[in-house]
Amino acid sequence: MSEHPSHRPLDGLLVVALEQAVAAPFCSSRLADAGARVIKIERPEGDFARGYDRAVNGLATYFVWLNRGKESLVADIKDPADAALLHRILSRADLFIQNLAPGAAARAGFGSDELRARYPRLITVDISGYGTGHSYSDMKAYDLLVQAESGLAAITGHPAGPGRVGVSVCDIACGMAAHSAILEALIGRFRSGQGAKLEVSLFDGMADWMNVPLLYFEGTGQAPKRVGLAHPSICPYGAFETADGSLVLISIQNEREWRLFCNEVLGDPDLPSRPGFESNNARVANRGEVDAVVGSAFRAMMREEAAQRLNTARTAFGFVNEVADLVRHPALRRAEVATPAGPASIVAPPALIDGAARPLGPVPEIGEHGAAIRAEFA
Repeated sequence: MSEHPSHRPLDGLLVVALEQAVAAPFCSSRLADAGARVIKIERPEGDFARGYDRAVNGLATYFVWLNRGKESLVADIKDPADAALLHRILSRADLFIQNLAPGAAARAGFGSDELRARYPRLITVDISGYGTGHSYSDMKAYDLLVQAESGLAAITGHPAGPGRVGVSVCDIACGMAAHSAILEALIGRFRSGQGAKLEVSLFDGMADWMNVPLLYFEGTGQAPKRVGLAHPSICPYGAFETADGSLVLISIQNEREWRLFCNEVLGDPDLPSRPGFESNNARVANRGEVDAVVGSAFRAMMREEAAQRLNTARTAFGFVNEVADLVRHPALRRAEVATPAGPASIVAPPALIDGAARPLGPVPEIGEHGAAIRAEFA
């Protein structure tokens, strides 16, 4: 059965992606999922993300995740013949995405200003580490560096020290922002006939996500404290161990929920009237004693009993799972992609369209489509 056209709304769009690593490939993979033709330009040695690990039948996890549905063309943008080929492709393209080192694309003749002047309908997307026009503009940037520079690491982790978010959150935030900006630019071009120059940086993407701690600091003079699996301004909101060693994470959002929790889970309906337990502000100030009372109750319950009581109280909760638990999680949706090493099962993209998931294109071998592309754009 053929796929409904609304499921592939970018069909017919041509994207040239001079990309590597995570941020730009994340963005272009979503365009490919929606039907765009994405020609990925790779160095002769390939996108270096191909070598991050060999966990997926000998292929790299990042590359399999972020490069489905693309065509791979090996080209050297410093070579005149390859540069001419790339310009021939760009003359027909709708989008040009690049996340090379600062200034590299411009030095090779593929700067966004030059391309926009030459191809007025083209939408150019420059993805960088820190943006332009300041002392950090020429700095190389990778995800963990930006986690540190943006202050994210300082509010993440245990009180003993800063922590790293365990996935490439700065790259992903940047790729998501670029994707949404591209869709807006495509709507704008439909109305005006003109392309656009888009610039998105890893730092800006994460700085946007840091609005709450930044505004809180400017308003109070205090940055949110690192509290591990707890919440700096809500109590109780944290992880507690059950009798069988599970960690249950609970979240109390208001006083009604607190009273129900005390009655149904703790079996102590009078606790909310005790000093230090009577309001969220009081509980935050008295966090040690509150957590001790809650923790003592959970240590007397097995996981199943804790879940039953929490459901009865309608308390928001979840269990602190290992990655192995995610594999078996009842809410996890998977999608199969073809790869040069055989089929791989990845986590399905979040959006369902008309109740269904899109089929995903195959992951390309390095240079797999080079001969066909060179012949097409000769």
